[in-house]
Amino acid sequence: MATLRNLKIKTSTCKRIEKELHSYEKEVEREAAKTADMKAKGADPYDLKQQENVLAESRMMVPDCRKRLEAALSDLKGTLVICNAFNY
Repeated sequence: MATLRNLKIKTSTCKRIEKELHSYEKEVEREAAKTADMKAKGADPYDLKQQENVLAESRMMVPDCRKRLEAALSDLKGTLVICNAFNY
């Protein structure tokens, strides 16, 4: 049965994942700007390749985080439906 405690936990999970998603999106912006700056300044190819790898890793985290947020929201919605069915 859904309790108030479970709802708080699921809501907090959604908030945490949303915050994490925004953090990754900002990180992608920062790393993309850094990569572009390095290209403009003609940085060492090895350093540029390493920076591109960092950017690629950051970009991979965004879809994963979105998927986790969707799952958490779906779980929360399911819990709310149960709560409404039992008039909590």
